[in-house]
Amino acid sequence: MQIKEIIKDIEVVELIGNLNLDIKHITNHSGDVKNHTLFICIKGYKHDGHDFIDQALKKGATALLVEKDVSVPHNITVIKVKDTRKAMSKIASNFYGNPAEQLKLIGVTGTNGKTTVTNLIKNVIMTTEDEYVGLIGTIHNKIGKNIVEAERTTPESIHLQKIFREMLDSGAQYVVMEVSSHALELGRVDGCKFEVAVFTNITQDHLDFHGNMENYLKSKAKLFEMVSGFSVLNRDDDYFDYFKKRLSGPFYTYGIKHQADIMAKDIKISSDGTIFKLSVNGRETVVRIKIPGLFSVYNFLATITVCFNLGISLDSIIAILEDFEGVEGRFEVLHSPKGFKVIIDYAHTPDGLKNVLSTIREFAEGRIFVVFGCGGDRDKTKRPIMGRIAGELADFVVITSDNPRSEDPVKIIEEIETGIKETKTPYTKIEDRKEAIKFALNEAEEKDVVLIAGKGHEKYQIFKDKTIPFNEKEIVLDIINNIQECK
Repeated sequence: MQIKEIIKDIEVVELIGNLNLDIKHITNHSGDVKNHTLFICIKGYKHDGHDFIDQALKKGATALLVEKDVSVPHNITVIKVKDTRKAMSKIASNFYGNPAEQLKLIGVTGTNGKTTVTNLIKNVIMTTEDEYVGLIGTIHNKIGKNIVEAERTTPESIHLQKIFREMLDSGAQYVVMEVSSHALELGRVDGCKFEVAVFTNITQDHLDFHGNMENYLKSKAKLFEMVSGFSVLNRDDDYFDYFKKRLSGPFYTYGIKHQADIMAKDIKISSDGTIFKLSVNGRETVVRIKIPGLFSVYNFLATITVCFNLGISLDSIIAILEDFEGVEGRFEVLHSPKGFKVIIDYAHTPDGLKNVLSTIREFAEGRIFVVFGCGGDRDKTKRPIMGRIAGELADFVVITSDNPRSEDPVKIIEEIETGIKETKTPYTKIEDRKEAIKFALNEAEEKDVVLIAGKGHEKYQIFKDKTIPFNEKEIVLDIINNIQECK
């Protein structure tokens, strides 16, 4: 594709070189540069792409997108713009033939619930409409028959547009995707039009990046400026009015506490699942889902609201949702031969941890153990909050390491500990996460529940100088099946 086609509709500050130059690749990572590549120089938080221009040119880059004045050989085409990150979204879309314009995008944003809701919506549409639906999310991306492990919740714009193209070429009509606050703030989905946008909930998270809740909210709200169809809002969330005021098109609501378009009543939670009465347009139907918890009801309500307003019959939606077994690492239940349950969950925010522990508290017949830590290089203010929540809702807490990254794991544990000390709940500190899990599983007895929170589907642990394999499900199964050897 020629440069002039790639930069169509981009506001260019200065252009030097050949507009008819043929480009075969685009990237913002110098390590991915090949011959005939347009190298996009992004100013990141740790590195500045402009510093890697020489490296990119040596590997075969023939054009550069920059926002600074640069000195390069005369045969190199240079496009200067005000903001390369924002321009990158449109450039990527142009390069891949604007695939999002030919897809029906359903975007789900919120602090918790995105992964489950996107998977639920995908299942309903694929089953009822007999159509291939692409999925983009925290755990993986589903492109045709291929399942690709995700690097981040919402891919960078170049990768995202490439995925859209592959999904379109595979026959997709719909794409259901998680849309993170980082992606919205950094312009990864700029230029996309969403058929449907869904708001699950907002609680404290990512303040290390956004600085404060107001900035976090503003980032999330950007999704609803990109809606061409309708929006779906959680009526019970504290920030419902904030988002409602920012909508320009039609919207539908779901809830439990407040009057909404689609509601759940008479909710009964057990260790085997949840039963509730679904109310839609005056019709009431009993629904039985296999996942326990009030948070699960909200996830299912969000899904029902989307799919019902896409025109799918309520009976079909309910039948599919009642068969849903859950998502890897999201309230995933394992059974010990000793008669206790182990629950693996991704809960890594105060609200997420509170929701899961509150659900367990509703059906637990014995003690509740919780094993958790907090990620390094992330919002530090939530650490004591999560410590206090664990102490208030569990019977015994094991504080351990999560993904400490560049931070000292011991200091992170100590910050969590300050919150637990506000409660009278007994606890212990075990830095090694595997040993922490082993301790809790050896202490648990019949009818107890052990929650291992924070990592969920992740199969690695990130330290300052290395990343190691760490599959919690495999670790738990190995320990509980050889429990006597661990004594």
